[in-house]
Amino acid sequence: MPAPDGRASPARWYALAALVVALDQITKQIALATIGRGETIYVAPFWNWVLTFNPGASFSFLADAGGWQRWLFTALALAVSGWIAFMLRGHAAQKLLAFALALIMGGALGNVIDRVRFGAVVDFVQWHAAGFYWPAFNVADSAIVVGAVLMVLDQFRAGRRKKERDSDD
Repeated sequence: MPAPDGRASPARWYALAALVVALDQITKQIALATIGRGETIYVAPFWNWVLTFNPGASFSFLADAGGWQRWLFTALALAVSGWIAFMLRGHAAQKLLAFALALIMGGALGNVIDRVRFGAVVDFVQWHAAGFYWPAFNVADSAIVVGAVLMVLDQFRAGRRKKERDSDD
């Protein structure tokens, strides 16, 4: 359904972001209820369930900074989410870009909830191979990464379309 000004409505993309938040929070509640702190639950040769609280950003960046980073990352995620909400109003018809932005917004807001509730982000998925352990992550982190990859893909596609249009002229 179009917005009153005739543009495509961003409502479905906001709903997707809300779905990401809901899935993220539900899975984190399950992890909190079923995995003990410090416990490792074997899932597959490359996959464990663990329960960690990350007060920093990706890869525990600034995790030992003393607490101020909680509010910095919360403010940053809220600002990015606000910017994305605004961007979705003008780009709702660009399906791949809007899908990517909605995933990023949902992931950012899911992690904001943790920062406000716990002072840290709840992570519980751990992948590993050949002795290398990837830092634990969650549904919100996955949505952010997938959204970022899709944004890059969208930009490559947009560049290719522009190149094709320019060669037609």
